[in-house]
Amino acid sequence: MKLLITGGAGFIGSNFILDRIEKGDKVLNLDKLTYSGNLDNLISVQDNENYSFIQGDIGDKILTQKILSEFRPDAVVNFAAETHVDRSVVDPESFVKTNVLGTSNLLLETLEYWKSLSQEERTRFRFHHISTDEVYGSLGFKDSAFREDTPYAPNSPYSASKASSDHFVRAFHETYGLPTLISNCSNNYGPRQFPEKLIPLMILNAIEGKPLPIYGNGKNIRDWLHVSDHCGAISLMLERAMPGECYNVGGNSEKNNLEVVAAIINVLDQEMPRSDGKSYSEQIHFVKDRPGHDLRYAIDASKIKKDLGWTPKFNFDQGIRETVLWYLKNAEWVKNVKNGNYQDWIKKNYEER
Repeated sequence: MKLLITGGAGFIGSNFILDRIEKGDKVLNLDKLTYSGNLDNLISVQDNENYSFIQGDIGDKILTQKILSEFRPDAVVNFAAETHVDRSVVDPESFVKTNVLGTSNLLLETLEYWKSLSQEERTRFRFHHISTDEVYGSLGFKDSAFREDTPYAPNSPYSASKASSDHFVRAFHETYGLPTLISNCSNNYGPRQFPEKLIPLMILNAIEGKPLPIYGNGKNIRDWLHVSDHCGAISLMLERAMPGECYNVGGNSEKNNLEVVAAIINVLDQEMPRSDGKSYSEQIHFVKDRPGHDLRYAIDASKIKKDLGWTPKFNFDQGIRETVLWYLKNAEWVKNVKNGNYQDWIKKNYEER
C-alpha cells in the first residue's frame, strides 16, 4: 500500500511506520515535529527507498493538497494530535488547533482527493483516524467497560478535542461518503514513547535517582495496550474493516498507577539495582492530583475480536519488562529526546505541585 501517515514521528505513529515499512509498504510521513515528534524514532528507515518525510502541519491547506495530489495514497492514517492531558489543561487552545481544526482540514482535502479517484480506487481507499478511550469520560470501579456505543462524555480539554475530531470523521462519512475508520484505543506503552508519559517518566526518573511523582493516591485505573498490539489492530482495520466502522482497541490489562509503577520497579530492582541496595520504591513521591483526573478507563474490545479476529498478543508483565529494557538499552535516544523544552515542562508540571 501507499500510506500517508500524519504524526508519524510520534510514539505510536513511528512504531506503525516501522511495521509497515517492514511489510513492504510505501510511506510518506507528514509531521509538524512539535515537542513529542522525534525523527530519531525512524532513524532505521530514514534512507529506505519506501520512506519519505515532510515537515508540516495537517492544518496547512496548500501543503496537504500538494501531498495528496502528488503522492496519491491508498490510505491516510491520522496519528497527528496533541495528546498529553496535562498540557491540555495548561494550553487548551493548541489542542483545538491541531486536533479539531487540523483534522477537519485534513478531512476536507482528503475528500477532494478521494473524489478525484477512479471508482475502484475510491472503493479501496480508507481514512483511518486514531482516537482515544478518553472521549467516553470516566468510569466507576464497578462500571462496565467502554463499548463503541458508550455516549461520549469527555472531561479534559484533550479528550474534548479528540471527541470533536471523532465527530467530524463520522460526519464526513455520513454526509459525503468518505470511507472513514475510527479506532479508540486505551493507554499505549512500549518503546519510543515521549518521556513525559507515566511509564517512561517513571523508568527514567528511577535510574536518575529522582522522585517518582504519582498523582493523588495512585488509584486511578487505566487499561494498558502495548503499542505493537495497537499497530496490529490498525493494520487489520485497514485491510478488513468496512467503511464507517468504529472499533475500541484495548489490552485487557487494567492496572492502577501504583500497580504500574510497582511493575516497573520490580524490573529495575532486578536488572539495574540501586547502588545502596534499596528498592526504587523508596523514590515514590505523591503529588497533588491534576484537575479533572478521570478515575478509571476500561475497554470492551469484543467487537474487533468478533468482526476482525484481533486480540492483543502482549500480557502486561511481558510488555512492561520489554519496555523497561528498551529504555535501559537506548541511552542515546533518551539523551537526545530530553531537551530543554522537556525539562522545562517537567519542572512546571510536577515541581509546582
